[in-house]
Amino acid sequence: MIVNRIDNITAIPDTYRDVLPPCPKSVKIELTARCDFKCFFCATGNKLRETADMDEDLLYRLIAEMREAGVEELGMFYLGESFLFKRLPEAIAHARDLGYPYIFLTTNGRLARPERVRACMEAGLDSLKFSFNWADTDQCREITQVDAFDTVVANIKAAREMRDEVEAATGHRCGLYASSIRYDDAQHERMVAAVETIEPHVDQHYWLPLYGQAGLTAGARGTHPVAGNIGRIGALREPLPCWAVFTEGHVTFDGHLSACCFDHDGRFKMGDLTQMSFMDAWHSQSFQDLREANLAKDVTGTPCEACIAYS
Repeated sequence: MIVNRIDNITAIPDTYRDVLPPCPKSVKIELTARCDFKCFFCATGNKLRETADMDEDLLYRLIAEMREAGVEELGMFYLGESFLFKRLPEAIAHARDLGYPYIFLTTNGRLARPERVRACMEAGLDSLKFSFNWADTDQCREITQVDAFDTVVANIKAAREMRDEVEAATGHRCGLYASSIRYDDAQHERMVAAVETIEPHVDQHYWLPLYGQAGLTAGARGTHPVAGNIGRIGALREPLPCWAVFTEGHVTFDGHLSACCFDHDGRFKMGDLTQMSFMDAWHSQSFQDLREANLAKDVTGTPCEACIAYS
């Protein structure tokens, strides 16, 4: 199940608690920085950086290089919405051909239409997760600035049909999951009925706390985020040391290795992958310094400081 993979990453195994950890087993690569939503809890809508698609030559070079280095789990997304990337199924198929054991994807669901989902599953997608964070049509429009609630629910239900058909035809089974942000108790209660609507169509649903996205969305609409990225509800971790610095790589659309799962403004860039190898960036001096601060649980003066400065 997806929560086991999440917990394995956020736990930071002892072998990774080092300034020079092994190659991460999991990497997320940003096929596009564009997104069709403007959610208040996500800094993407603040337009803090350029948004474009990754150059395909760079994409395929990095996918091959990371697999050779030892990456096993490839997330075909980062901060953008990957269903906006026209050649998403082709990118998944390319990663499958290179021997990645596990290829995963998270989507907001609006553009995850049945034919696109089927193509991704047929290409070898192992996990598709829907970020489902609204109780009804009105709240979806309020949060995302898009009228998408019914479309997302329909796409989740259709994804289950596509999964079952692809599995019957090919034997390949793609896991289907959904997560929801529990930013306060009232929201949790408000979403119960909506979650019950989609639960029969996914293999697992789980709850996440509200993150402040490196301080960029802290306090938005009067909400109170947790410090750092402390995992999922039910298996929360301490904010320091942060798992994102040790166990998972994050590659931006323009080819930078980031130390953060919420690097909307570029402050966490650890290396330019258009000029250096993935492992050289993973072991760069700037990354070593940031890991040392995380291990000491004192990130004062580092890019991580704003992320844990609230609770």
